[in-house]
Amino acid sequence: MANNKDIYRTLRTRIFDVIDAEALTTLTPAQLQEQLGQAVDLLISQQRLPLPRLVRNEFVDNLRNELIGLGPIQPLMDDDSITDIMVNGPDHVFIERNGLVEHSDISFVDEQQVLEIAKRIASRVGRRVDESVPMCDARLADGSRVNIVTEPVAIDGTSISIRKFKKQKLGLEDMAQNGSMSPQMAQLLAIAARCRLNIVISGGTGSGKTTLLNALSHYISTKERIITIEDAAELQLQQPHVVRLETRTAGIEGSGAIGQRQLVINSLRMRPDRVIVGECRGPEAFEMLQAMNTGHDGSMTTLHANSPRDAVSRIESMVMMATSSLPLEAIRRTIVSAVDVIIQISRLHDGSRRLMSISEVVGIEGQSVVLEEIFRFQPDAIQNEGKVVGRYMTSGLMQRSILVEKARFFGLQDELNQIFGRVT
Repeated sequence: MANNKDIYRTLRTRIFDVIDAEALTTLTPAQLQEQLGQAVDLLISQQRLPLPRLVRNEFVDNLRNELIGLGPIQPLMDDDSITDIMVNGPDHVFIERNGLVEHSDISFVDEQQVLEIAKRIASRVGRRVDESVPMCDARLADGSRVNIVTEPVAIDGTSISIRKFKKQKLGLEDMAQNGSMSPQMAQLLAIAARCRLNIVISGGTGSGKTTLLNALSHYISTKERIITIEDAAELQLQQPHVVRLETRTAGIEGSGAIGQRQLVINSLRMRPDRVIVGECRGPEAFEMLQAMNTGHDGSMTTLHANSPRDAVSRIESMVMMATSSLPLEAIRRTIVSAVDVIIQISRLHDGSRRLMSISEVVGIEGQSVVLEEIFRFQPDAIQNEGKVVGRYMTSGLMQRSILVEKARFFGLQDELNQIFGRVT
């Protein structure tokens, strides 16, 4: 006796063979659901299939999702508790929920269905994916980021990775309440953003860098002109004077690509008060430092690094991609004069995301950039059944702190004193 998957495959083939693609554009989702239900009922009756009502309804939902949605993974897209969806072929779909990855009970009919969904995603943004172009980055209509890899690069079948766009906007206070940082750290970061300090957020993939960048942007004045530059637009700035720029990959003919470096260079001609780069990963870091150094105080960016010290080294490497003739000492002096604060954020093994440290860039001693750690997370020696527990510790602010100087200039000295006591 055929199993439900075989039955669905048979019904799907027969319905898709006779369906009118043009008629789909004229039907509402409710009308499509009704017509698919009628077609499934007819085929079940003709073939005398002993199918429970619950399974029949599931078949209809799957058919609708495949025709106007993202097929089997559409329910995962509709689940707000899921942050990432990873398809490793037809039978291996993984999800991330609450910071932890788990295997989903969702599966595709076959590899061809996975490839069809991948091609649909690419075509919606004017791109293609096939043997000649086996990799594709795209953005869904809701803002979710998608990466697709197909054969021959993906050996075991088409891979689809989706980073879902977060509808809920977390603020610094929310992050403090859920333990990602202490209330004092939230206060400090709010002051740093309001004081127009240049901020770099460092962390690994999925650590919450963009979420933190969004939270910091809430404290930018509504009177400022902000230029945002991203590979895939994720930032949700609420200010009225925002220009959003997004990179573009090469078209089918192989031309027309516009990278982040071009956008950063162009943004400096657009009279910005602040420039926000969603993620620095290449030579655009050089222009970003130039922006921070030429009157665009309060600019922000993120990058991939495992510690504040690694973040400095990564910036050095990215600047060298842009200009190999600049001596390392000059690069380090540029970093010191441009970057004020480095925030390190991590996703820990229990799935939680925490600010591990907030460091201030204070100067150069010998050949090294000097960092002064203001806050850090100290894990306890004894952990609580797999949960990471610990304390947020501070060494206070130094007298030469740029934060003290800027807070005094912006009239926020009293707020800073509430965190650390009187700093003069």
